[in-house]
Amino acid sequence: MNETLVTLVGNAATAVEFRETASGAMARFRFAVTPRRWDRVKEVWADGHTSFYTVWAWRTLAANLTGSVAVGEPLVVHGRLKVREEELEGQRRTFVDIEAVAVGHDLTRGTAAFRRVVRGEPGLTSRYGPAPVTAGADPWAVREAPEQPGGEPVEGGGPAGGAEPSEEAPEEVPVRERPARRRTVRQKGGAAPRKPDSDLVTA
Repeated sequence: MNETLVTLVGNAATAVEFRETASGAMARFRFAVTPRRWDRVKEVWADGHTSFYTVWAWRTLAANLTGSVAVGEPLVVHGRLKVREEELEGQRRTFVDIEAVAVGHDLTRGTAAFRRVVRGEPGLTSRYGPAPVTAGADPWAVREAPEQPGGEPVEGGGPAGGAEPSEEAPEEVPVRERPARRRTVRQKGGAAPRKPDSDLVTA
């Protein structure tokens, strides 16, 4: 199919209008293109006639435009040129649209900070984490809840039946002290042990 691809350099004339449709996300905004020419008589740069286009974007590009483009920002738009005619209030009017393929900031007018959009992994938001990936398995699968012997899922991944471990401290068991052993000291030569002074009889 023959298509007319164009690249336009200009400024965002309106804010990005975003909406969700049955076929996906959609965004549009008005784009102003003003050529500059060198005036040989006055020897200055002069603005030419401003042309306005309606830029249309779909799906991921539409969502990214909403958070990236503001009114007045310089842009470079690349896409397919489409011309349509409609009758409004009894008058035939011509509209020029750009079905955008890529949109970016014009870095000859300033700087920009790029932020890459990463597709989220459902397993990261799952209570049980991502499922292990095996050959031929679905990489977007989410791990199911573990099951107890009865076949019902276990809540919280804890013991069967959802019972939580007790946080009470174990009861202390009293330690019984062992009685001290009496030691008997034997004298040399096999003599009987010395009696305490209280047992001696004095004359």
